[in-house]
Amino acid sequence: MAKDYTLEKRKFVIGGVAIVIVIIYIMRLFVLQIMTDTYKKNADSNAFLNKIQYPSRGAIYDRNGKLLVFNQPAYDITFVPREVTELDTLDFCRTLNITKEQLLKRMKDVKNRWMNPGYSRYTHQVFMTQLSAEECGVFQEKLFKFPGFYIQRRTIRQYTYNSAGHALGDIGEVSMRDIEADDYYIRGDYVGKQGIEKSYEKYLRGEKGVEVLLRDAHGRIQGHYMDGKLDRPSIPGKNLKLGLDIDLQMLGERLMKNKIGAIVAIEPETGEILCLVSAPNFDPHLMIGRQRGKNHNMLQRDKQKPLLNRAIMGVYPPGSTFKTAQALTFLQEGIIQPSTSFPCSHGFIYGGLRVGCHGHGSPLPLIPAIATSCNAYFCWGLYRMFGDKKYGSPQNALTVWKDHMVSQGFGYKLGTDLPGEKRGFIPNAGVYDKAYRGSWNGLTVISISIGQGEVLSTPLQMANLAATIANRGYFVTPHIVKDIQDAELDSIYRERRYTSIDRSYYEEIVEGMRAAVTGVTGSATCRIAGTILPGVEVCGKTGTAQNRGHDHSAFIGFAPMDKPKIAIAVYVENGGWGATYGVPYGALMMEQYLNGKLSPASEERAEEMSNRVIMYGDEER
Repeated sequence: MAKDYTLEKRKFVIGGVAIVIVIIYIMRLFVLQIMTDTYKKNADSNAFLNKIQYPSRGAIYDRNGKLLVFNQPAYDITFVPREVTELDTLDFCRTLNITKEQLLKRMKDVKNRWMNPGYSRYTHQVFMTQLSAEECGVFQEKLFKFPGFYIQRRTIRQYTYNSAGHALGDIGEVSMRDIEADDYYIRGDYVGKQGIEKSYEKYLRGEKGVEVLLRDAHGRIQGHYMDGKLDRPSIPGKNLKLGLDIDLQMLGERLMKNKIGAIVAIEPETGEILCLVSAPNFDPHLMIGRQRGKNHNMLQRDKQKPLLNRAIMGVYPPGSTFKTAQALTFLQEGIIQPSTSFPCSHGFIYGGLRVGCHGHGSPLPLIPAIATSCNAYFCWGLYRMFGDKKYGSPQNALTVWKDHMVSQGFGYKLGTDLPGEKRGFIPNAGVYDKAYRGSWNGLTVISISIGQGEVLSTPLQMANLAATIANRGYFVTPHIVKDIQDAELDSIYRERRYTSIDRSYYEEIVEGMRAAVTGVTGSATCRIAGTILPGVEVCGKTGTAQNRGHDHSAFIGFAPMDKPKIAIAVYVENGGWGATYGVPYGALMMEQYLNGKLSPASEERAEEMSNRVIMYGDEER
């Protein structure tokens, strides 16, 4: 009998299909049981409840051990979606003082996997955060009526002083970006949003713990699984000690009341920031609790931009404070000697070009030129440098000039440990080649010689210049955190950064800044500093930066002249001459830090100056 080959082929086909089906089932079972944990979560959720234990956030102290930021109890409401059944929405909303619409929106947002990528109906989801003890107490009494809802104890930040909001920063609920960037976070967690809270987040936050709780068949908690052997305690965040002196900070903020600008003080030897004042400022208490978002939006809409940290984000023409950096560059390059004199006919005059100056003796050598803040002297210096044949071209001369400025801390971010620092601006040859089609010289860009024109700096960079001069040629990257509990600061905040200027030339600048206070060379732009601080060898340099008819008042200085303990920069927008606000503010701040308090006469002066109002546009501030 002949074989039926058609039937024979059909057997192979059917067998092959059966094998494929079996393989598909095996692969599917492998994926469900091994590659995904959906079923495991389902089974575990019936037997276990993993309850997160949130760590206490690290506290923050000032340099003298005064507590600045600490924790206070707060409560979150969480829920497990699969356990929420027959919820009495009316009673629930009334208890939490919310509307039904708010309840439904929150439930919808929680289930939105784009907004809440970690969503699972078997795990805790955050419903409401930062309830006070009183609000939580009301909800606690009715908790038995709302199955599936739980109370999670947390902490929120509290501030001892209404001060240093820009420096300290704040915390808020994590965003999608935060969750995607770090798997430590889940929806409802808090994270540092600004200031120290943001830049030292990983030290401050600590490590979460977990309690593994056992449920019965009805979902009721029976206690710790295996008597707590699998529980993991939370680890508190690390405490921080700042270089900040809170008394100095508060004085600076008082002086800057009704004004716009910044005050930055640095300890020269260590680079520790002693105060970081930005005006207008804001009450850090506004950034606490559920009203944080509302208050943040209010501050963001304010035309005076109180959220802007002008100390590190404000970019300004440094004005005559920049002459110290110019003099150092000219000395290093051999363009001038300390004895070199230049004429001043109430300003720098060359052909039809004129840069005005106030009245003083002429001609002047370097030290009196610094003391009197002679514009002509530094214009002549820049003109001579950019025209010197040894560089081959103004472009090459500018490149050398720029490199010296960068080494002194200008043109790039210093690298402070606060977020948002701006770099300022030091022009290069390309900027002027583009603007003037390659045809320019020292006269074309003469305004940069006196800290005007294209030159821009931050108050932090200006304070750093004062610290560098105080140290005679080096600085430590300015930083606000002094110590981290059981950890070491980044090495960049411990290492000296030397400039391209020889140490010997700094002594000439120091002598000029001292003469600006004593007046030994004639007129003195900083004489009032000596009046406020008699017996202390204060060194200073004023700056008056032009700004559309409203000059900014600036000052840099340090004290004492030898073994300096404080270097400072003051910048008051629309404040007029440097001696009007910059010098007295700087001297009062130095007195507070060096003596621990103001004298009665200085206290009276501080109060009078803090009450002055400066006009900004059509508004008073």
